[in-house]
Amino acid sequence: MSKRVIWIILDSVGIGALPDAKDFGDEGANTLGNIAKVQGGINIPNLVSLGIGNIEGAVNLEKSGYPLGVYCKANEISCGKDTTTGHWEMAGVWSKTPFPTYENGFPEEIIDSFIEKTGVPGVLGNKPASGTAILEELGQEHVITKKPIIYTSADSVFQIACHEDVYSIDELYDMCQKARDILVGEHGVARVIARPFVDNDKDNGVRFKRTSNRRDFSLKPTEPNLLTNIRDKGENVVAVGKIEDIFAGSGITEAIHTKDNMDGVDKTLEYMDTVKSGLIFTNLVEFDSVWGHRNDSKGYKEGLEQFDVRLKEIIEKLQDEDILIINADHGCDPTTEGTDHTREYIPVLIYGKGIKENVNLGILDTFADIGQTIADVLGCGPIEIGTSFYEKIRRV
Repeated sequence: MSKRVIWIILDSVGIGALPDAKDFGDEGANTLGNIAKVQGGINIPNLVSLGIGNIEGAVNLEKSGYPLGVYCKANEISCGKDTTTGHWEMAGVWSKTPFPTYENGFPEEIIDSFIEKTGVPGVLGNKPASGTAILEELGQEHVITKKPIIYTSADSVFQIACHEDVYSIDELYDMCQKARDILVGEHGVARVIARPFVDNDKDNGVRFKRTSNRRDFSLKPTEPNLLTNIRDKGENVVAVGKIEDIFAGSGITEAIHTKDNMDGVDKTLEYMDTVKSGLIFTNLVEFDSVWGHRNDSKGYKEGLEQFDVRLKEIIEKLQDEDILIINADHGCDPTTEGTDHTREYIPVLIYGKGIKENVNLGILDTFADIGQTIADVLGCGPIEIGTSFYEKIRRV
């Protein structure tokens, strides 16, 4: 029977500050542990059964007496704490130089070029901001003037927010592609992000709300990488959620975007029925975009509990040769004062009928150890960094 890996990224579900977190302003960050603490616990029995509470240094999480999976946490060697850097490192791309960030907004020449190439009547914002706060500040002016709202964050992002009745989704995506073409070289931000919004239909004092039509326009990672290696072997590389955007399509053989976490789980389960070998690679983004960045620890906890319920469906659908890998890509501790990502270890859980039970791998040297192991499982040739741990966890 052909090998298949189901790889699920719980976007931003970190498990404790990395040793260099102080350099990033993230000393004391612990997304999972702090959420559990401030919310009086968290009910995630399926993740507990795989060993999430047994991971070295885990706090405020229930431990299993005999975890059914392999458990550990991973160190990040790349310079950053964002989605692109984390995912790329997993796939064997080491980002030694951080992507550029713009704490004072983007330089005049970038904005002027954007206006010239898109034909818009100017821009609003051009500063770091919360995505929801800036809509309340500038959304109405945008509707009146038709000037796109440009903003950034502590991450390397150029975000464009437009009302869907002012600019169509296709028009917004076209703006983003033009911005992506401009933002190269020294201004090569990791991602240009389309942030469409509409009027809020709920009477809660919030004028606008973002929609699920977000799209990321990323830099292309270096090749070869894990995904191109799997594709070049003739295997499936199916991307669910924003995986296709994060890798700018590199190595992807089929992709589908999702509305939210539960839609991501639904699409993963559907692909498990039809894609019988290779890689099904899923990102569940709401942990980061909806709860982490908005400092919503209650929503974050409930989102984790929702995923845990659905995890049982994924486990029950696994074939005999399947390997399930669940990990994060960085942290985004909603209990901290800021709203940005946090520099953290990521939890790693591995499960399958061909995988040993109750194996503690401690701390992986790099996120790329996960990718190197997947390369080993699928026999697609090694990636440039990372060490496979497949021989330590496979049943003989």
